[in-house]
Amino acid sequence: MNLFAKLTQRAEAGKPIRIGMIGAGKFGSMFLAQLLKLPGIHLVGVVDLNPAGARANMSFVGWLPERFDAPSLDDAARSGKTFVGDNAAALVSHPAIEIIVECTGNPVASVEHCLMAFREGKNVINVTVEADAFCGPALAKKAAEAGVIYSMAYGDQPALTCDLVDWARTCGFTVVAAGRGHKWLPGYRQSTPDTVWDHWGLTREQAERGRLNPKMFNAFLDGSKPAIECAAIANATGLDVPTAGLAYPPGSADDIPALMRPRDIGGALEREGMVEVLSSLKLDGTPIPYDVRMGVWVCFRGDTDYVRNCFEEYKVITDETGRYSALYKRWHLIGLELPVSVAAVGLRGEPTGVATSFRGDVPAIAKRDLQAGEMLDGEGGYTVSGGLRPAAISVANRYLPLGLAHKVKLIRPVKDGQPVTYDDVEMDTTSAAYRLRKEMEAAFIAV
Repeated sequence: MNLFAKLTQRAEAGKPIRIGMIGAGKFGSMFLAQLLKLPGIHLVGVVDLNPAGARANMSFVGWLPERFDAPSLDDAARSGKTFVGDNAAALVSHPAIEIIVECTGNPVASVEHCLMAFREGKNVINVTVEADAFCGPALAKKAAEAGVIYSMAYGDQPALTCDLVDWARTCGFTVVAAGRGHKWLPGYRQSTPDTVWDHWGLTREQAERGRLNPKMFNAFLDGSKPAIECAAIANATGLDVPTAGLAYPPGSADDIPALMRPRDIGGALEREGMVEVLSSLKLDGTPIPYDVRMGVWVCFRGDTDYVRNCFEEYKVITDETGRYSALYKRWHLIGLELPVSVAAVGLRGEPTGVATSFRGDVPAIAKRDLQAGEMLDGEGGYTVSGGLRPAAISVANRYLPLGLAHKVKLIRPVKDGQPVTYDDVEMDTTSAAYRLRKEMEAAFIAV
């Protein structure tokens, strides 16, 4: 509330929030499209491994070339224009920039960029939720130690779900479950970039028109992204993770109150206080009307007769007992909503979701029988998908986090459907991401 008014005030005062962005792919491009309409935010610089591609994407979403032709970061800071380059360290260390928006989509690089920003005293909005899923609690701790803000990205489903959970708790409701929607059938776990559009609901022509990355979108379809995002939600809200992983019960938005309650009273949860994903397909593949495939939800409980009577009086949809109800958003708008995070962090000093515990983890699960010598290719690829597990189980069994399963060589075979462990792979143990993850695991075990 009042964020736009505050942005307008900053613009009128000539003191915009000054930000830098690392990565100008799909999410970044959506954010760039909205920045054209917003006062009070100055994008000082954009860096990308492919600066020409970043400039092409900026033009594609409506930026005029003269707006991003600053010859240097110093010139951009003075002129109000934007500099485009490839040096992340220079961007992060520039004194004019207050907030770094990390949206590379590369979890290992994301951790390095976040830690670099913390050392420079910069706030971070981490769009790369893959990094948050396996290092979020440690990144939040490092940010707090540096006296800066670390935040999830509004527009992505974890931050939107955290917002709904916070709404429910602030209203005094007991949160029973929270999560997101998804188009899911069990066979999708083995989808690859070659098959994603057959199941997603877009033609290859539509995907190419939107410059959509098949590997990234396959990470959604094969269950990796739902697992990643539910781990982030659990770690930020204190909700627990299903012991056997996500169940994907099928249902509509109106089915949430009856589905997202414990099994012993007819629902799909092993107990109250869980994350889960609602499928938009019946098990036979039939679409469910009024789904929340692209949305988020929270299920909450009315704890007194008076509150339950209020539900009835105001025609609130509940389960048959009248105790459980839900609030949801049927869509999320991804990078188009990211300015909310920039405003919240820059104006209020508040994150739009941040890990407060280590409850959920996402190990790499073999998509097929894998042989020694094969290279793992991370989320959305041909070899592994992500499976949500309680952190206690994952750490105790030395499961390899999906966020570290990029360009990693197997030294032992792994059967289809089995988690990959640290002992199954040969990998670089010198990266900042690996070291931070092992530090987080050691702290978790010590507790």
